[in-house]
Parts: sequence; structure tokens; C-alpha cells
Amino acid sequence: MNQADFESLLERGEGTSIEFKRCGNVPEHDTFETICSFANRQGGDILLGVLNDGTVVGVNESAALDIQRNIVNRVNDPQAFNAPPLLEIEPVHYEGMTVIRVWVPIDAIVHKYKGIVYDRIVDSDVKVETDTQLSAMYIRKQEYYSERKVYRYLTKDDLRLDLLPRIREMAVAKKANHPWGSMGDDDLLRSANLFLKDYETGQEGFTLGAALVLGKDEVIASIAPAYKTDAYVQRDDRDRYDDRIVVKTNLIEAYDQLLAFAQKHLPDKFFLEGTQAISLRDVICRELIVNTLIHREYTSPFPAKMVINAEGIRTENASRPRFIGQLTPERFNPLPKNPIIADLFTNIGRADTLGSGTRNLFKYSWAYGGAQPVLSEGDVFEATIPILKGAASAMGASFDVDEVIFRMVTDYGYATVAGVAAIADVTERTVRRHISPLVADGRIIAMGTTRDRRYTLPTDSGE
Repeated sequence: MNQADFESLLERGEGTSIEFKRCGNVPEHDTFETICSFANRQGGDILLGVLNDGTVVGVNESAALDIQRNIVNRVNDPQAFNAPPLLEIEPVHYEGMTVIRVWVPIDAIVHKYKGIVYDRIVDSDVKVETDTQLSAMYIRKQEYYSERKVYRYLTKDDLRLDLLPRIREMAVAKKANHPWGSMGDDDLLRSANLFLKDYETGQEGFTLGAALVLGKDEVIASIAPAYKTDAYVQRDDRDRYDDRIVVKTNLIEAYDQLLAFAQKHLPDKFFLEGTQAISLRDVICRELIVNTLIHREYTSPFPAKMVINAEGIRTENASRPRFIGQLTPERFNPLPKNPIIADLFTNIGRADTLGSGTRNLFKYSWAYGGAQPVLSEGDVFEATIPILKGAASAMGASFDVDEVIFRMVTDYGYATVAGVAAIADVTERTVRRHISPLVADGRIIAMGTTRDRRYTLPTDSGE
């Protein structure tokens, strides 16, 4: 690790994949708890000889080699770990001090330290104490996509083939001369990868994805008994609901039912994008519902939710994350949870390119709700979109860029060039032209490196 990479870790601070620890001549037990939690989550870097606030104090130079040997011996001790996690250990020399860097990659094994499974949640090592938590961890470590599982005895009689003409129509409406428009049922099912061969077992047949997309209700209930989306309105009485539906049907019709429910209970706003009027409500609900249906981990027992209340609309669904924490326009790595289902939804016009849904939510949530959306990735993915209460008009064709900058730093704590560009619907070059004079005048301040730069209000500002 070079000095620039080391300083970057210090600047980012502790989190899901970074941990700082003071270290004497022997690593403490919590070092090995972190090794266990990193191996069980998404991997990460442990820096021994760094205080929690990022201050480098180093380790005893004469003990550095013994510290490294102690770590290697402990992780390979069967009385400490059920299976030794993979490690890379190296000393880092910084400003005359030595720091021990321990890099832990993710792997396919659920690790235990002294009989306890640890998971990494934000910047803490948490004991896994429930079957639900442990189940989510095993799901997360699976290398295969569960939608591809072949069900040998699932036949066309178990599917709603009457939905195929509609799928053809939507595909052709999305793209003229789409090949599905002229395909027979068998060819379409194979083209959509709903009928596959499992090359590990040699079995060929319809998949879990086929059952979810086209299955009859009783078939879905048998194959995926935990599958449902609980949608309810809860405005006046938080102990009861004003209206509710529980959706357990195929994904094609589930989308229709959830969208109709949201349209029934959420306000719609007139909004011009250029010269074209669009429904902000429909755009936002479409992205939330599509995410809930196509990026869900269907083997998880956690039921999905769509909740509408006085503050806005919130969705929750089980996930298999590679990133933990809050998503922002410039900090998210779109990964398909169910690429076959996602591809089918894209072909019929209900989803766009991977990652566009997140960008659309950040772009249009500001106009609809007067604030940023809150998107949080974890074993459960949560998305919250506010409902406008007069905080901003957002009725015109575009936003004033300076206004967006100050609204972002006020509501979100900081602004970024990419975030402002997404919301104001302008180029990043335009945003920089607005930011530069604001920084020069001292109205906002720049923080961080060029790559991770954020802009905040001065601490004594009344903005």
C-alpha cells in the first residue's frame, strides 16, 4: 500500500469496510472480532496503530513482526476460528511510525470467532444472534442467482401463459420489430431465459424466475412461500392502516396492482420537463415498485413492504448487498440481484438500464417532495421518498442551480457536483461554473480530495 492509498483510508474514516485500532504488543480480542465480521460482510481494511478519530500513533516497532505472527497464528487456530479467514498483512511506514494493515477479503464461508458469528453493521462488529440474521448471511454469500434454480417438475400447465400476448405487446411497444413479437410461446420462454439447463446437475426446465414472472398464484405460494408485498396506507392512526393490499401474484400483475394502489393514495403534480408534462408520482412509484420486484432476494423470509404515510412513501425488500450504507448519486455500484427478471422488465419497458432507477429517484424526488430520497442498502434495502409540504415549489421546467446547491447542503449536509447535476438536470461543467464563485465568496467551502469533493456551509453560516 502506498502513502496516497493509506491517507485515503484515514480520510474516509471508520465504516463498513474500514476499522482503526490502537494496538499494544499483542492484538486485542476485538481485532479478531473485526476480522470475523469483515470476512462475513464485504471484506475490509484494519489499521493497527490508528486511533478511532484517524490519528496515527503507530505500533511498537520492535513488536511489529510479533503482532503479524500473532494474527496469523490466531486465525489458523481451530479453537479460535471455525475456518481460517483469508488475510493479507503488511506494515505501512508513515511519518516515522509503523502501522499494521490487515486486509480481509470476503469469501463464501460463514466464519465464527470463539463460536460466535460476527457481522459488520456500519462501523460496529455485531453478534449474529437470530436465525433470520444468519439466514440472510448465508443468502448473501451464495454465488449463484436464486432466480436460475431449475424446478424439474414445473411445467407450462403451472404458468399463466395467457400473459404472454401482453408481454409480446409491451416488448413491441418498447421496441418496434422486437423478436418476441413473432416468437411462439416456447421460443419466447427460452429467449427470456425462463427455461434453462442447469449445467451442474444436468437438469433442464423452468426456473424460479419463470414461476415468479408467470406462475399461477398457488404455484408461487408453493415454490416461494415467503413471497408477498404488503402495501398499506398509514396516515392517521399509526397502530392501524387506512387501506391495505397484500400482493402475492405473478410479477407482471403485481406491478399493476402496486402501481394502482400507489396512484390511488399519493398526490400527483403537474411538472414540465422541457416542454413535456410528466407525472412525478408515476415516475417515482414506477422506480420504487420495479426495484422492489426485480432486485429482491426471493429466498429470504423477509416480506417486502410499501408504506404510504404523512411523510411520504417507503419501500423495503430483502437484498443481497455488496455495499452497506446510504446511497448517493455519485456513490452507488449498480449490481443486478436478479438479472433475468431485470432483463425481462427492461424488454417490456418497465425498467431502464441498470442504475437509471437510482438516478431518477434522486432527480425527481427533489421536485416531488422538496428533499433528497433516502436509499439505504443492506440485507434489507430501504427507500424513502418525501411528499412535498410546501417546502419548495418545483413546478417549473428547471431548477436554479444555486438554489439546488444550498438546498442540498441544508437538507443533506453537503452537496456534490454529481448530485446537483442529477437534480438540476444540467451538466457537471455547469454545476462547477456555479460552485466556483460560491467557494471564492466563502458562501460554501470545499472538503475532501478532487475525487471525493463535497461542499458544505461554513460553520458560522446562517444559510
